[in-house]
Amino acid sequence: MLESMGPLTGSPWIYVAVAMSVLLDVFLPILPSGVLVITAATAAAGSATGAVPHAVPDMLVLTLCAATASVLGDLVAYRLAWRGGERLDRAIARSRRLTRAQERLGVALSRGGGVLVVIARFAPAGRSVVSLGAGAAHRKVREFLPWSVLAGLSWAGYSVALGYFGGQWLGATWLATGVSFAALLVAGAGAAYLMRRPVVEGTGTRA
Repeated sequence: MLESMGPLTGSPWIYVAVAMSVLLDVFLPILPSGVLVITAATAAAGSATGAVPHAVPDMLVLTLCAATASVLGDLVAYRLAWRGGERLDRAIARSRRLTRAQERLGVALSRGGGVLVVIARFAPAGRSVVSLGAGAAHRKVREFLPWSVLAGLSWAGYSVALGYFGGQWLGATWLATGVSFAALLVAGAGAAYLMRRPVVEGTGTRA
């Protein structure tokens, strides 16, 4: 059923589409970047089994493309928030969610607990909250960037693996894409739960 995506998945434009979707969803979390990555990986699994005859993306390139776009999007949001000025500060102050995330992120990064950045990458809109919070709090880029890179690689690798192995087990069908995306949503729900847990004082970990 993924044959209909042949013109896209069979050309280099799939990398452009993935990169732009992942890059921009830090500002527009409603963009289906995860679906696009999973669908491309599912098509690749179909090619490996002969179910999809057209050319498909290379898995390593797809993973690196999605991860790089994720990090670049994080840095753009981070820099915009850093330079946002009083208007952005007031907007964050009015948002309980952003204020709480900013406080927790500051504590976590200062104590070497930047794993929060990785967890947030999987949570719905968590990437946006953390990137903007880090910039608005003027956290040092050397504290934020390594965790953003790890987050991007983790999310991209997980998404590609879901699509590929889902396609291997269920075939290159929309069912495989749907099941894989459901698994991504479950991971997101778990990440959102972990983000809501309080930081244990003095450890930088969560209760």
